[in-house]
Amino acid sequence: MTNEELEQLKYPIGEFNCPLDITKEHINDWIDVLDKFPGRLEKLVANLNDEQLDTPYRPGGWTIREVVHHLSDSHHHSYIRFKWAMTEDNPVIKAYNEQDWANLHDYTSSIEISQLHLRAVHAKLVYFLKGLKDSDLDRSFIHPETYKEIQLKKNIGNYAWHSNHHYAHIQNVMKRKGWA
Repeated sequence: MTNEELEQLKYPIGEFNCPLDITKEHINDWIDVLDKFPGRLEKLVANLNDEQLDTPYRPGGWTIREVVHHLSDSHHHSYIRFKWAMTEDNPVIKAYNEQDWANLHDYTSSIEISQLHLRAVHAKLVYFLKGLKDSDLDRSFIHPETYKEIQLKKNIGNYAWHSNHHYAHIQNVMKRKGWA
């Protein structure tokens, strides 16, 4: 497999490219993605058996099961980061090692647990985001690995992208294997 092919498998929709001028339309579109994502994901994986769930989406990548669990954990972290940014002045958030989390035993469990969690987290997140004022979206947090300041409005787009990014991982492996 060439580097180009591997890169396409890693980033099937490309990397997140945030517009310089984030408009209300962008925000609304991204929130809509977040609102619909748990249902879309559930529908996508509904008929997969354990063997299919334990198939990596790319060589050396996570399995579909691990991706679902990762989405639950990652989006939970995102929700907390929004809350920190709204209750503290430019906080340094807590990072976590995604691979170490994926190596824990709960990533081998049924995906239904993470699907329920993702549905709940997204319901809370979408409700929370819809209640923010435009000025709130300019609040930010600092990521400790990059020390970059990340505005909430950009983080909304990043997590809408993250949802679509991993959805495409699962969808693409299903197509390659003839499961879709």
